[in-house]
Amino acid sequence: MSGRGARRREPRQERSRAMVERIVAAGRDVLVTRGYDGASTNRIAAAAGVSPGSFYQYFPDKDAVLTEVLDRYLDAMEARVSRAFLDSVAAAGPGAGTAPAVRATLEALLDTFGEEPDLLRVIVEQLPRSPGGRRAAFAGRIDDLVTTVLLTRGAGDTDAARAAAWTVVRTVEHLTTGFVLERPGFARAVVVDELTALVAGYLDARLSGGRVASDGPS
Repeated sequence: MSGRGARRREPRQERSRAMVERIVAAGRDVLVTRGYDGASTNRIAAAAGVSPGSFYQYFPDKDAVLTEVLDRYLDAMEARVSRAFLDSVAAAGPGAGTAPAVRATLEALLDTFGEEPDLLRVIVEQLPRSPGGRRAAFAGRIDDLVTTVLLTRGAGDTDAARAAAWTVVRTVEHLTTGFVLERPGFARAVVVDELTALVAGYLDARLSGGRVASDGPS
């Protein structure tokens, strides 16, 4: 499930566009209720109220529909998180620490994950995270944003900045999805405070030229 352009053809008439939207919406519902293995073209077509023949006019298989579902979800998430991150960086100014940007990013992620937790669970637990897939591309886009901020604030060379960004983004992704899916019983505000302290402390130490943890006896 990676890449775009999986449709057989694009709908041109309003009725055809409405049919495609029904199929995609049905694909999302079947994915959530049946899981990836249980989602079939027949089940998606039935849920959409279209014939298998109509389904195959626009999508060659179930993966084409589920790719569309995943693309839309991740596109909306990327736009939301990127906007929150960049707006907070701009508002804080060059002399501020990283906490405002970290907090804004965490809030945006938790908002997005919390709106469709059932879909998030299927994505995290059942869909592969292939190197060229959309999940990896989304994380890579956020990596680039964090790397750019680190470099503009003097975080050393590019490799070090990219490594720091990769560490932060994967940590945040894992812990925010874990909070939504595991429901550990902590208040969201407490989790945001703890994650902000953790991530901002790490990044601010990098920006100041320090080390977050000792590398051992010198």
